[in-house]
Amino acid sequence: MKRLLVLTALLAMLLGACAPSAAPATTLRIGVLPILEALPMYVALSQGLFAEEGLQVEFVPAASAAERDQLMQAGQIDGMINDLVSTLLYNQQQVQIVIVRFARVASAQDPAYRILASAGSGITGVDGLRGVPIGVSEGTVIEYVTDRLLEAEGLAPDEIEIVAVPKIPDRLALLDSGELQAATLPDPLASLALQAGAVLIIDDTAHPEYGTSVLSFRKAIVDENPEAVRAFLRALEAATAEVNGDPGKWSTLLTENKLVPAPLVGTYQLPTFPSASVPSEAQYADVLDWAIAGGLITGSAAYTDSVDDSFLP
Repeated sequence: MKRLLVLTALLAMLLGACAPSAAPATTLRIGVLPILEALPMYVALSQGLFAEEGLQVEFVPAASAAERDQLMQAGQIDGMINDLVSTLLYNQQQVQIVIVRFARVASAQDPAYRILASAGSGITGVDGLRGVPIGVSEGTVIEYVTDRLLEAEGLAPDEIEIVAVPKIPDRLALLDSGELQAATLPDPLASLALQAGAVLIIDDTAHPEYGTSVLSFRKAIVDENPEAVRAFLRALEAATAEVNGDPGKWSTLLTENKLVPAPLVGTYQLPTFPSASVPSEAQYADVLDWAIAGGLITGSAAYTDSVDDSFLP
């Protein structure tokens, strides 16, 4: 009997050694800025939606777009929230990143970017901005949206003046103090400026095709691990549905991750986040035309190389 027990134990050990172990979760590292677009990703993480898809997702904080881009260029992150302008810059020599989904879009109800005038400027409409320096971050989606919104409202390109104020907090402070007569800001920081007395001139609710942000992955990731990208987007889709279904539920995540300025927490109305979709070819072409006309680039990758909707659930 003793020998039988020993043999049974040995057999169990051998079978255990031969049994396949559970496959380790795929890890994706995502660069995150303290921006509202990141909320569905934080929800997916906090609700265990990534884990349900067999993914381990690590958020790598970045204080600015420049820091985020350094992380991407160094291969320290696999994905990020960015925009069409930065995608063109990445892909002007060779395809480095691929857009797989919208992160945020403007709509007739929800602005993504606003052009504001300072409280004491006396400017109340688009015509008042002719020749007035507008604070922007040059060579970015902020400058693109500024140009396109004002042109759509009748200003000629040579009537649009800009002044470079790269850091958004600096732009907000200068607008508030009146040292800047006008500035373009993303929401919800634009809402904070309005709360402090700034004047809304125009936002992209009037022309929502211009106000977008996107989710992009390194080309190596989409080529070598497409199933991980698909799993990520399935989890993100579920999280987006949760956020849109109960937008008042996420104050803790908004506060902890500084996605909404503290004075707005509890009062700011979340936008409706987009469901599975990507920028259109027309949107991509318009940003490309703007970037070439402005001397930002001489060319970039084709739409079909830079945008891929095949990963969407």
